[in-house]
Amino acid sequence: MRHDLVTLFAGVFALLLAASLAGSVLSRRRASGEPSELVDTLNARIKAWWWMTLALAIASALGTGGVIVLFAFISFLCLREYVSIAYTRRTDHWALALAFFFFLPLQYVLVGWRWFEVYVVLIPVYGFLTLPAFAALSSDTTRYFERAAKVLAALVTCVYCVSYVPALMTLRIAGFEDGGLLLIAWLVLVVQVSDLLQHVWGRLFGRHPVAPALSPTRTLEGVTGGVMSAGVLGAVLSWLTPFSVAQAAGVAVVCAIMGSFGSVAWLAVKRDRGIRDWGTILERHGGMLDRLDSVIFAAPVYFHVLYLGWHK
Repeated sequence: MRHDLVTLFAGVFALLLAASLAGSVLSRRRASGEPSELVDTLNARIKAWWWMTLALAIASALGTGGVIVLFAFISFLCLREYVSIAYTRRTDHWALALAFFFFLPLQYVLVGWRWFEVYVVLIPVYGFLTLPAFAALSSDTTRYFERAAKVLAALVTCVYCVSYVPALMTLRIAGFEDGGLLLIAWLVLVVQVSDLLQHVWGRLFGRHPVAPALSPTRTLEGVTGGVMSAGVLGAVLSWLTPFSVAQAAGVAVVCAIMGSFGSVAWLAVKRDRGIRDWGTILERHGGMLDRLDSVIFAAPVYFHVLYLGWHK
């Protein structure tokens, strides 16, 4: 593992340890008569970050293959969570099997082979053409359009978009060889911290909800504060990227905005289905989609910014 990556993980683990200690102190204060939903949310997110950081550190130690396998497994969990709340019928099983056991593994195999020309079109083109046809072959037309659209949406978001995270390791950037893991770390840190700080700033200073019907706590002040904070963090961590400090700040703002779009879009899906969380895999903090909703929207944009501007 690269020395700078080891330094990064050591710093992140130190910050998580400090955050865990601070959360423990705040929890004890709450127990003495100061209830706080904000403290509960912070502690739940810190626990989730511990697990995510440990998983990414172990995968990084195993190299590119380990990271690809990790995100393939994450895609599987996300796809399962999505399908579990979507309306499907028994006649959709062949289409779902194709999504889970053909398109998902093939997408990550192509990423591992660095076959850019194919993995960028496999699901949005060939999946789009194939899955509805398999669903139609069952001759079950009950809510066919809705069912086909949901399976396609699940595959695009949970597999295609997520695969852009390990695909960062396939980029060839002059003077930044073998820096894919650093690019992944930068993306995850910027987007996840922005997501957290949007919640914190919103709780502290929020006055104007951006989508009252979805979440009265998601405010314009919170989103603005979180996005601007992401720009600052991205600039501070510019050494993880081929960006200049100013470029890192700008790209971080774009990623944070896309992450906000993802959070709102996935929240709308949950409201439509009448659920609070996508799953229970993360203690007190829902499922895998609950934690990756912002990353799913930010990863493709981040990848293409790097591909168009820095890939050789």
